[in-house]
Amino acid sequence: MRHLLSRALPGESGTRIEPVDEGGEHSTWWVGTRYVLRFALDESGSRRQRRERALRDAIRSRLAVRVPTSVASGEWAPRLTYTIDTRLPGVSAELQPVSPAGERDLAQLLTGLRALSAEEIAGLGLPTAPPRPLDTLRKAAASAAARLTADGELDGVADGAHRPPLRTDAPARRTPPAPVAVVHNDLKGEHLLVSDSGRVCGVLDWTDAVIGDPAEDIAGLAISLGAPAAIRAATHAGYEPPVCRRALLLARYDTLIRLADLLYGTDDSPLPLLRTQLARAWRTTPLDTTTPTGSSTLTTGDPTTDIRDDPPA
Repeated sequence: MRHLLSRALPGESGTRIEPVDEGGEHSTWWVGTRYVLRFALDESGSRRQRRERALRDAIRSRLAVRVPTSVASGEWAPRLTYTIDTRLPGVSAELQPVSPAGERDLAQLLTGLRALSAEEIAGLGLPTAPPRPLDTLRKAAASAAARLTADGELDGVADGAHRPPLRTDAPARRTPPAPVAVVHNDLKGEHLLVSDSGRVCGVLDWTDAVIGDPAEDIAGLAISLGAPAAIRAATHAGYEPPVCRRALLLARYDTLIRLADLLYGTDDSPLPLLRTQLARAWRTTPLDTTTPTGSSTLTTGDPTTDIRDDPPA
């Protein structure tokens, strides 16, 4: 590593190098206080890292939030790449709340990504990801919810939220075609850098970016910041209610499935984080309908009409 650094950044060869705690998918290291060294560990990771560098360069001037700049890159082994990126200020959104001004920063991020033209999108060389089928996710989430409810995992999910009233026998429903945009596709807390004042300083790790369903990024914000903040940011970015509803469904289904997979399956994510993410995603938003008694019913139903499943008796 020292040899690589001496070749790539001769002036930093004696700088302290230490591993990054969060993430680490690409073997990530701090290089002093100014840079981040990231290794791709397989050829697929190398392809994604090359696409990431090209994407960041293409969108940097279009975004109001900062993305890292690669100051050196190459191969650290045959067909395995590395990049040395500028280190951006701020801390993880898991550690620092996002302020209303920060929500506007995120709205500008979503706006910049959706504003790319079809020609610009085609020139990025990103893979295309089809929208995930909600009916399939609903069935998996309903099964997860039943088991989690039986074990008391969904008692008091969060203030202003309720137990997920999902049904496995709900009929398949037609949903409108999802719009297409450049999607970060992993817009979670550790990839959002936040200042002391709550502003969003930067967005990290674009290696999973695709051309696909922008509801995925809104869902990521719902899991990371809470459903109300995500819907406010998406609405400020110009997304209509059907896209926002779909995002809530994705976030809420995903959090149920992942928590159940951790408790009863193979997911190795930290349990407190998954419980926190589920609570965030199930917070009530203006898109959740209100019953005659004034209580809210959570998003689990048809995203084209009523965001509920059948209300409880």
